[in-house]
Amino acid sequence: MTRFSFRIDARNGRARTGLISTPRGEIRTPAFMPVGTAATVKAMLPESVRATGADILLGNTYHLMLRPTAERIAKLGGLHRFMNWERPILTDSGGFQVMSLADLRKLTEEGVTFRSHVDGSKHHLSPERSIEIQRLLGSDIVMAFDECPALPATEAAVTASMRLSMRWAQRSRDAFGDRPGHALFGIVQGGVTAALREESAAALKSIGFEGYAIGGLAVGEGQEAMFGVLDYTPGFLPEDRPRYLMGVGKPDDIVGAVARGVDMFDCVLPSRSGRTGQALTRRGPVNIKNARHAEDPRPLDPDCSCPACRSYSRAYLHHVFKAGEIISSMLLTWHNLHYYQELMAGLRGAIAAGTLETFIESFHRGYSAGDLEPL
Repeated sequence: MTRFSFRIDARNGRARTGLISTPRGEIRTPAFMPVGTAATVKAMLPESVRATGADILLGNTYHLMLRPTAERIAKLGGLHRFMNWERPILTDSGGFQVMSLADLRKLTEEGVTFRSHVDGSKHHLSPERSIEIQRLLGSDIVMAFDECPALPATEAAVTASMRLSMRWAQRSRDAFGDRPGHALFGIVQGGVTAALREESAAALKSIGFEGYAIGGLAVGEGQEAMFGVLDYTPGFLPEDRPRYLMGVGKPDDIVGAVARGVDMFDCVLPSRSGRTGQALTRRGPVNIKNARHAEDPRPLDPDCSCPACRSYSRAYLHHVFKAGEIISSMLLTWHNLHYYQELMAGLRGAIAAGTLETFIESFHRGYSAGDLEPL
């Protein structure tokens, strides 16, 4: 069996491009993972997601444990078969979702007891249970269970939370055991304090993981503070392991994070924006619901090869969004995911060619230029 492995093929400054190998296929890095929260990327068929260039999807432990349950998915052959996606899947641990249930949860050393947002039923999630759920799902990349405090928070609260997460990281590692072909990633916490991030990274390295995530960002601290953390945190992590920035983000967030040494990303933004009438393009966001598109025969982006740009006008996309037609979500989500994968391919190519700085300058010029005026 192919074991989980990571190699770096080229560097440009702190940025790297490389390849993660798993038994279910290779993942080109830097990589963007579309989010399939409930075993589906909303408004997309799995083969359509793959056609955008995605090598890996993200699934959600919290949502899948509530319905249809991990046990049912395991009985039906695992998450890959269940959702008709045979390539790699990363599952988050459920920690972030449980954090958002502040009024419905009770946190202890043992884990978190909470009530389901679906039906109010009571559940308990611990490091051991999180790992068990992800094993039942058949995840290729499993995330350690952590606690993610919302920012801003006091340094004392962030410190206590980070150290709890490190104790949970050890329990996650013990529960995961040795699973050839599968990987467990630890999650660095510590808010926006360099000393806490360094302490967290050192604790995770002493435990040992196949990859390392940077958590606790994109939770209200702002891009400047996030980039400040990314200026030093990747340097605390092993060079020979993938680095994953969780829940990020906007195109300019991703470009800045890649330049700072991050390899993997996920975010609901491209699919959520597609459902709410926003297209993300190389010239910045386009709000298709705006009346100025009602008679515009142009595509969203004349240089884009996705189905929405290849075959439909802005006027049509405006019409179907205003009419509440399902095809609006389908086409705009496809476009957004295509754009994200095109951006990742551009970053990989620029790193390999040693032209990342030029690529980033061109990206910012285009993205800040604004949408083209209608005809």
